Amino acid sequence: MSASTLEHTARPRRSRTRSRTVSARPALALSTLKPHQYDLRPACASLVCPDCETWVPITGLGTKRPKVVPHDTGLAGKAPSVRCRLGSNRLVTVDLTVRKWAECLEDGHAETGHRRKTTVLRKPKVAVAPAVSQIAAQKQAPTGDEHGDGRPLWLLREMKWASTEPAVRDADTRRAYRPAGDTPLGAPPVPLQPLRPEHRAS
Repeated sequence: MSASTLEHTARPRRSRTRSRTVSARPALALSTLKPHQYDLRPACASLVCPDCETWVPITGLGTKRPKVVPHDTGLAGKAPSVRCRLGSNRLVTVDLTVRKWAECLEDGHAETGHRRKTTVLRKPKVAVAPAVSQIAAQKQAPTGDEHGDGRPLWLLREMKWASTEPAVRDADTRRAYRPAGDTPLGAPPVPLQPLRPEHRAS
């Protein structure tokens, strides 16, 4: 297998480098990062590169010109070798002490440690009130013995009345018929003239 077919992987990041190259970008102030995004302990001075979001060692932390070492964007020995051009060799401005950083880190842990999961109370779903037109349609809906076939209810009722009208009128006619002859026995006579009270003479 030729060397040209080998896939280069990211190199291990050394805590110190002999490179004197300095990036032309403005220095990265640690105060602009969150406390958990950098480590100021001398044994493992490092930070999260804002450009590639990987942990990178800080070289020269005790000197006047600390900077981020040249680094790849992937895991050392596993990911492909892709150099972070923007974040490599960038100067770092240490604008806070190790003690202040430790206090900020502890305050952040204390703030998140006391958080508790809150139970989300789901609001019951309220039925949407029907519109006026929907209420009118419900009132006009046919009852159990009135099966609609797509025609309006008023038309169905008119048709039903038209089918029963002759029988109703015949019953009314027979009810109004009074046979000729005397009044029924035991019934008081019906006065035919208007009754007027008699005035006594004083």
